[in-house]
Amino acid sequence: MGDADLAAVLMLEEALFPEDSWSEEMLRAELADQPRTRHYVVAEEAGGGLVGYAGLAAAGGQADVQTIGVLPDRQGAGIGAALLTELLDEAARRASEAVFLEVRADNDRARLLYERFGFQRVGLRKRYYQPSGIDAIVMRRMLATTRPIGFSQEDQSP
Repeated sequence: MGDADLAAVLMLEEALFPEDSWSEEMLRAELADQPRTRHYVVAEEAGGGLVGYAGLAAAGGQADVQTIGVLPDRQGAGIGAALLTELLDEAARRASEAVFLEVRADNDRARLLYERFGFQRVGLRKRYYQPSGIDAIVMRRMLATTRPIGFSQEDQSP
């Protein structure tokens, strides 16, 4: 995702999350940290129309899904799964040990997607989403390490 995508992303953000959508300033700040600690991507149709977007923050061995949004009439078509796959792949490329996210307690479709990808509930943030006061379910997925802890190449005999 880049500056050229902002107008389309903002329109989708406001349509999907009317009560607590991100502002242009918030999105610009996120994009300004790419690639240092952020990774934002968009999903486009063959004709170039934006159908979804997603973002990840990663630092210090931990990653956080910042946002995932898909056009309502395209939900259930695998776009959210593709976006989440890209975020998880990026977290692994950055050697993150775990990926966290918050999901609205009333967003069953998103929660089920995250569970399908191996995320587990680890907490609850009461009245997290404002102004609605909806709780956020905190979820985590541990990422596979490249080798068992405590073993190195020198420890292995031929």
